[in-house]
Amino acid sequence: MKGPLKHKNNMKNNALVIFSMILIIPALIIGCEKENDSKYNPPADHTISQDGFKHKSGLTQPLVNCVSCHGSDLKGGTVGVSCFECHGKKW
Repeated sequence: MKGPLKHKNNMKNNALVIFSMILIIPALIIGCEKENDSKYNPPADHTISQDGFKHKSGLTQPLVNCVSCHGSDLKGGTVGVSCFECHGKKW
């Protein structure tokens, strides 16, 4: 009799784990996006969402399109926001 009872408990535990993951994973993803942070206030022309951050068009060429605000080295410039905070050594 222990076999079927043990199997039933394992199924309940597995269902609980799966249910928890369904609830927790989306919450973590949403919670980690900078766009949901009330202190995050990008300019209105930053309309392209990528990796939880708003970017201005031309984001694939940051040394051409982003330097006027983020600085020639993309480390903050006049806005004080470094592109390297999110993009690491990408640039």
